[in-house]
Amino acid sequence: MTYDVGYRFAQALDPSGLDTIAACLHAIQAAAKDCRNAGKPFETDPAVVLLAQHLGAVATTTMPDRPALRTLCGDALAEIARTPLLTLLAARGVDHNADAKRTFHTEARRALKRLADALHLERGRYDIRVCAGGPAVSGEVILHGDELYCQVSIGGFGPGEILFRRCRGRSDYVGERNHWAHMTELVDHVRLAARIAREIGLACAPESQPRLVA
Repeated sequence: MTYDVGYRFAQALDPSGLDTIAACLHAIQAAAKDCRNAGKPFETDPAVVLLAQHLGAVATTTMPDRPALRTLCGDALAEIARTPLLTLLAARGVDHNADAKRTFHTEARRALKRLADALHLERGRYDIRVCAGGPAVSGEVILHGDELYCQVSIGGFGPGEILFRRCRGRSDYVGERNHWAHMTELVDHVRLAARIAREIGLACAPESQPRLVA
């Protein structure tokens, strides 16, 4: 059974109490829900349209003009491009944010795959896995090889987001002494690979600088 209420029309005719973008968005969402409950399309509902126009008026009076907003958006895009996503996620945290947590897992897996390539680890001699954990933690993304255990997490225990240590096979979850690195180091995977190989004594250390061929 469908039903309709008149509150959205009264609010659209007198939106004086809606003086912030958040309040306007809430009113529009509530009006659209009323339309759906009544079996009516909200895109053409006069109350929804009036409320949307009021949102535009509020945004115009509370924010800079359009050219200034476009400049600010361009500046924000440039800043995002300068800040790798993993570094940004590490700074902001991903706890209690399922979308950010999934993004962290995806990006960390990719970064660890690049690290494995930089370390010249052969396929089949390592695996990359995710321990998701609960909603209050980032979980861990782990690269586990025959000689290397490397774990990436956000807000974990230790002086950095990246833990690495030498191990004896993929059934060794304890390994030797822990070493730490920050998320910013994972962005430069070649340099981090060289550091890992040097500090834990991997048999085949990667080259940190490209060789010159005559």
